[in-house]
Amino acid sequence: MTGQDLKAARMASLWTQNDAAEKLGVTQAYLSMLERGTRAVSSEVAEKAVQVFNIPATALPLGAYQNRRRDESYFQRALGGLGYPGFAYMQRSKKLNPAEVFMAALDSDNLDARVTEALPWLPVAFPKMDLAWLTFNAKVHDRQNRLAFVTVLAAQIASEQSDLALKAILLKTVATLERSRLAVEDTLCRESMTAAERKWLRAHRSQAAEHWNLLTDLSIENLDHALL
Repeated sequence: MTGQDLKAARMASLWTQNDAAEKLGVTQAYLSMLERGTRAVSSEVAEKAVQVFNIPATALPLGAYQNRRRDESYFQRALGGLGYPGFAYMQRSKKLNPAEVFMAALDSDNLDARVTEALPWLPVAFPKMDLAWLTFNAKVHDRQNRLAFVTVLAAQIASEQSDLALKAILLKTVATLERSRLAVEDTLCRESMTAAERKWLRAHRSQAAEHWNLLTDLSIENLDHALL
C-alpha cells in the first residue's frame, strides 16, 4: 500500500486528514508524510486502513511466505473475513491478503472440502491479487500444479461471468506455470485419501486435473458459492 492509495481512499470517503488520522490512530502530521510519500506505510497502518477505508485486502503487504501448519478454523475465518459466502458466518477480526491465504491453502496436506472449493473464488473476487508472488512461492514449494489447476477453474468462472479481461490474465498465469509443470502425481490438498479413492479419481478426474497430475474431482460444477 502506498501513500497515494491512502490519500485516494481518504478523499473518496470525503474525510479531512484530521478525520482520517483519528480513525487510523496516527497524527495528522504523520498521515500527511505518508500521503506525500516521505514515510513508508507500515503494515500496521495498512491493516488499519483496510478496515477503515474501502480498500481491497490485496493492498495489504506481502512478506516472505512461511510454510507452517494452519488449522481449518484459520482458513474458514480468513475466507469469511474476505467475503466468501460459504463462510460468511465466520470472520477474523482483521483481514488477510487473499494471496497469503491462497498460498497457505495450496501448501496444506489436507483441507476441508469446503475450503478447497473456495480457492477458485479468490482470484475472481480479488482480480488485483499478486499472481507473481503466488507463482514464485508456488514454484519454490512445488505447488505449481495445484496453483495452475485452481487458476484454470478461476478462469472458467471469469468466462461464465463474461469477464474476458480477467480470464486472459488468469490464463497467462497458467501458461507461465506450464513451463514448470511437475510430472509427479499429487492431490489437491487431500493427501490422506485412500488407495481406492486415488484409483477412482485416476479414472474419473477432469482433463485439466489429469493434465496437472492431480487426483481431484473438483470442477466448476461444484463451485456454487464461487459462482454467486
